[in-house]
Amino acid sequence: MMIDIEPSILVATIFAATIFSLIKYQNYPERVFGIAAFGLYVLGLVSTQQVIASFSNKGLLTLIALMVCSVSLERTKLLRAIAVFVIKESYRKTWLRLFGLTVISSAFLNNTAVVSTMLSPIRNNTYHASGKLLIPLSYAAIFGGTLTLVGTSTNLIVNSMVIDSGSPLLGFFDFTPIGACVILVCGSLLFMLSPLLPATEKEAAKSSEYFIDAKVSDDSPLVGKSAEQSGLLNLESLFLVEILRRGRLISPVSPQEEIEPRDRLIFSGDIKKVTLLSQFEGLDLFANKNGLPMDNLVEVVVKPESGLVGTRLKYAGFRVQYNAAVVAVRRDGDKISGKLREVVLRAGDFLVLAVGEDFKERHNIRKNFFVLSDLETEKTLNPIQEKIAIGGFFTAIVLAAVGFVPLLKAMLILIGVLLTTGCLCSNEVMQRLPKQIWLIISSALLLSHAMMSSGALDFLGELVHSNHHIFTPFIGLILVYTMTWVMTELVTNNAAAALTFPIAYSLSLVLAANPKAYILAVAFGASTSFINPYGYQTNLMVFSAGKYHLGDFVKIGAPISIAYGITVISAITLIIGL
Repeated sequence: MMIDIEPSILVATIFAATIFSLIKYQNYPERVFGIAAFGLYVLGLVSTQQVIASFSNKGLLTLIALMVCSVSLERTKLLRAIAVFVIKESYRKTWLRLFGLTVISSAFLNNTAVVSTMLSPIRNNTYHASGKLLIPLSYAAIFGGTLTLVGTSTNLIVNSMVIDSGSPLLGFFDFTPIGACVILVCGSLLFMLSPLLPATEKEAAKSSEYFIDAKVSDDSPLVGKSAEQSGLLNLESLFLVEILRRGRLISPVSPQEEIEPRDRLIFSGDIKKVTLLSQFEGLDLFANKNGLPMDNLVEVVVKPESGLVGTRLKYAGFRVQYNAAVVAVRRDGDKISGKLREVVLRAGDFLVLAVGEDFKERHNIRKNFFVLSDLETEKTLNPIQEKIAIGGFFTAIVLAAVGFVPLLKAMLILIGVLLTTGCLCSNEVMQRLPKQIWLIISSALLLSHAMMSSGALDFLGELVHSNHHIFTPFIGLILVYTMTWVMTELVTNNAAAALTFPIAYSLSLVLAANPKAYILAVAFGASTSFINPYGYQTNLMVFSAGKYHLGDFVKIGAPISIAYGITVISAITLIIGL
């Protein structure tokens, strides 16, 4: 015999189970939401049409398209140029530049991309301990994300739920007045608290990393610039360890060291980042002279019986014998120094080769090398593609911001342009498609719809009416913000926004309050992740990079959270109105 259970009770049970599961299984939010959506559908609490509508929600598709377009920006010099501008000898100047530029960048770009690009310059800078700058970097990205509709995924998630509820869409700059107040108040407090941050020591480059040689041409724009001004010291996972100049070895390289024509720049680090060097005009890798593409790399080990053992690299004849050129060398347990072409090969040396099409078909490969694997390097854009990617993105944002064209349409047109011009490829789009976010938000939309349509939130009306002397629109606003903040610290920002929206929206209707005020309270509350490094992706990124402890986030994040909450609630009340 089937037990007849009220739909409102079933939905409320699934809602409660979802929150509990998100807290317990924080690393698998997409699975939790997916199971919740499956349960709602199987139990008949949502229809097939509602499932389709949730997955094709306009706000959700806008978020997906925006994230795809931002992939091309990550392959340009834009954020790296910003990083070069930031680091200065004065801590105060560095902090203010870092904070200001991160806030502005995060208002329009994916804040995860902004933080990931800035991580390496901060960790590798020679002036300041990275621990003094990385938490401010993450917090500044969070603050900046609150300025515009596209500043953070949580704003777009909330907007997608606004669309689903039938309310007026949030404007591009509806967040700006409140976000500006947050930046002014919390930014000032963060600057005052910065002396409490730990001084994390910089890690030295390991000798087991790959040794990469690049030559400065006579007419290179790098000539006359210092190592710091050129941006050569701010590369992600690549370190400028030596300069070979007219037979003289300069090591370590000072930030003030000027680059001269025909300098040999010796880098050490992650070989997958080697394509970053191609973004510097007039900087040629040892392999470039052979005309082989840098997007077809193979890692090999020199065999003990190889005839190459004891041979100087410049006399090894790689192009003739193997249709290959050496890009980098690694020798475990022994540091390599000087020109790459002067290296005498030993058994066991690791080589990264730029190879031609017939490399693996040549009969002498197995005789001389153990072939380990193909290496997929990070792709970069050529100068024309960079202009298309950067210009196209900001043109689309501006046109959408002034209301000339809907943001979704602008992003879809931009994706078409990026694909046509080679700034993006179809495989890349599929690989970088944020499938987890798509599933989380779609499932949350379903759960939100079920909560409001099944009567699961009717208890809010009864609770308010029975305590009408306590519940006012202002008290309701505080409750909504606090609930979202706590959820953000316990689970994740996106999940918090998705779960608290239906409660906030229903409460605004019951209290006859301004729904927009409560909606913005959810959006800003979902960005209040300053205490728990696991609640927001940028916090987690700097947590590892800066070697922080949980206590570092608590002592800085707790006062920031309090100031942020007071500022947001006050600004919403005074600017938006209840």
